[in-house]
Amino acid sequence: MYFENFPLTIYDSVGDGNYKIVTHLLKRVIVRSQIKNNTALYDTYDVREGESPEIIAHKLYGDSELHWVILLLNNITDRYHQWPMNNNQFLAYLKDKYDDVDATHHYEISQVSGDTSIKIDIGTDNTDYPTASIVTNAEHEEDLQNKIRKIKLLDPSYVEDFVTEFEELMGESVV
Repeated sequence: MYFENFPLTIYDSVGDGNYKIVTHLLKRVIVRSQIKNNTALYDTYDVREGESPEIIAHKLYGDSELHWVILLLNNITDRYHQWPMNNNQFLAYLKDKYDDVDATHHYEISQVSGDTSIKIDIGTDNTDYPTASIVTNAEHEEDLQNKIRKIKLLDPSYVEDFVTEFEELMGESVV
């Protein structure tokens, strides 16, 4: 469904004059800022353990093929690194990335004015802030996962219009 909207192009992959018709995968459409900033059009959602874009699209839109709407709305171009990992993937990732997951990643202090629940990363040296809190490698990575776990989901009543506009935009230009 998604790739059906991409234009075809003639391409010589080796430079030997043997041209083939291929799908132009580099063609992109950007979601208009009016749509992204209009909170009436979408809900914020926390991706649950093991949920994929296809599962969420099936639950919300009744069609797993509309997973691309979720990815596009959230600027996700690499679902393997920009989509939340399941617990087993996360543990394997930590083990692969860090020699010691409990080592200090950085220090944090609380913001002193305004929203004091906001934490400020002061780096790897707490000399100027001896009471700063330690953030371990595991805590840091878990925080990153929690941030990407929060996604926007387009209200189902707007999906048909969204898909139609996407198809029109993809068909507009030659390149």
